[in-house]
Order: sequence, then structure tokens, then C-alpha cells
Amino acid sequence: MKKISIMIPCYNEEENIKPITEAVVEMMVHELPQYDYELLFIDNCSQDRTREYIRELCSENPKVKAIFNVTNFGQFNSPFYGMCQTSGDCTVVLCCDFQDPVELIPRFVEEWENGYRIVSGIKTSSKENRLVYWIRSAYYKVIRNMSEVEMIEHFTGFGLYDASFIKLLRELKDPLPFLRGIVAEYGFKRKDIEYEQPRRRAGKTKNNFYTLYDAAMLSITSYTKVGLRIATFLGFVSSIICFVIAIVYLVLKLLHWNEMVMGMAPIAIGVFLIGSIQLFFIGLLGEYILNINKRVMNRPLVVEEERINFEE
Repeated sequence: MKKISIMIPCYNEEENIKPITEAVVEMMVHELPQYDYELLFIDNCSQDRTREYIRELCSENPKVKAIFNVTNFGQFNSPFYGMCQTSGDCTVVLCCDFQDPVELIPRFVEEWENGYRIVSGIKTSSKENRLVYWIRSAYYKVIRNMSEVEMIEHFTGFGLYDASFIKLLRELKDPLPFLRGIVAEYGFKRKDIEYEQPRRRAGKTKNNFYTLYDAAMLSITSYTKVGLRIATFLGFVSSIICFVIAIVYLVLKLLHWNEMVMGMAPIAIGVFLIGSIQLFFIGLLGEYILNINKRVMNRPLVVEEERINFEE
């Protein structure tokens, strides 16, 4: 009997833990009874009653497993690590807040049985804020055009992954894993399933400006060279323009020494313009260096505090 692993990362999801467990178990029992399953929660150090509820679920059903992290290791490390701890013939990753429809799992499994190694859920529309969705769309298009790897638009990680892909993830030993980029980069046979993203069932979203910025910078520094190339070309073009302006200014001043009084305004504008450009690209260069620094240190993805229902 084949085994399906369902991996759900969570952080402060006390209102959704029990309903998502009931939905997944009911779906597996009634719609996919020919498969064995495990349901793995990886908790990123929740501060509410999430862990208490997970313990209850684990005591009631031995197929429900849990990993508790000692602290919050971020939105990328924890889910990636959880995927690497699954033991099924395939692994389904979905969010705890019901924005990833549980009812799509049988469709994923069907396509997996048809030979696809990865079945990814692609948002074609969303019931979230329209402005946020538009910003996300613009971001995906920019990254797709900048990256050497063909990035997948509106793919959040929701999908099914064959055990062969999970094996690859374990072998990567990447201290800064970006799942969306890895899926696009390694080219496993993939099937895209479109869906409309519903609203959160309960609770507040954990995404904010910082987490979205962190995701954007990770994708840019891990999969693009465009930022540094733009800095190089813009610096070269700016230096040529400044040199030409300086020559023109010198010639005009020599020809019209007494009449031409330009003052300090052109110099101040030029200094602030060049300074702002330099500051921007120094910050971008710092993001690349930070990315390199974290990879060189090679710290563990997460540190576990406790495991429940895992065989020794």
C-alpha cells in the first residue's frame, strides 16, 4: 500500500489546527482509502495553544505526527525541513489556514499516479486583497524576467512532491532553501493545477512587509544576477554622462567666463543623485553578501525541541 505524507507547517494557528486535521483525515479515509497516510505538523514555536491542540491530536491518532522547533526559524526553513522528515511515497504540502484547498489533494494524487513527479497548485485568482494580489503578480513577473531559471508564477509551494524529489531536497543541504526556485530549477516532470485561493478560515495572516521583503530578496539573491549587472552598467553609464557634462561645463565656462554663473545647484544635484544610486546598490550588494554569509556558516535549518509519534 502506497503512503501519502501530508505536511502542514504552522505558527499560531490554534483556531485552524483541529479543523484542518479533521478535513485531511476525512478526505484520506473517504476519498483515498486505498492509501496509507501520515499527517505531519511542524510548529515554528507558536505562542498560543497550537502545540497543546497538536498534542491532543497526536494522542488520538498515531498517524498524526509533530515536530516542535525550539524557536521560530522563518517561513522557508521550517516547511523545507518538515518536507525532509516525511516518509511517504509522496508528500503533500499545504497551509494550515485553508487557503490551500484540501479537496485538491485527490486531484494531485491522480496526476501523480499518471507519472508526474511534482503536481503544483497555481493560483489563478484570489479572494485576498486585490492590491496585494496585483503586487504579487507584478513581483512574479519581474522575478521571472530577471531569473536565469524559469520561475513559476503564483506558486506558493502548495502541491504534491514525489519521494524522489524529497530525496533530492535532503541531499541539497541548502541553509537558505527557496522551494519555489528549487522546483523550477531542477526540472522534474511537473503538472500545474489551477485554483482560486480562498480567504483564511480563521486567525491573522503571518505575512507582513518584512516577510514579503525577505522572500523577494531571497529569490533575487539566490536566482538572479540582474541586480549586480544593473549596478555595473548603470555605474558605467553614469560615469560617462558625468564625464561628458564635466567637459561641456568646462568648455562653456572657458568660453563665457563672466556670463556663466551656475552656482552650487548642479554640483549638489549630481552629488545627491550619484550618492543615492550608490546607496541603493550598496544595499543590494549587502543582500548578496548576507546570502553568501549564511550559506558559508551553514547553520542547521531548524533545531528540534520535541518529536511526537515518530518511530525511533
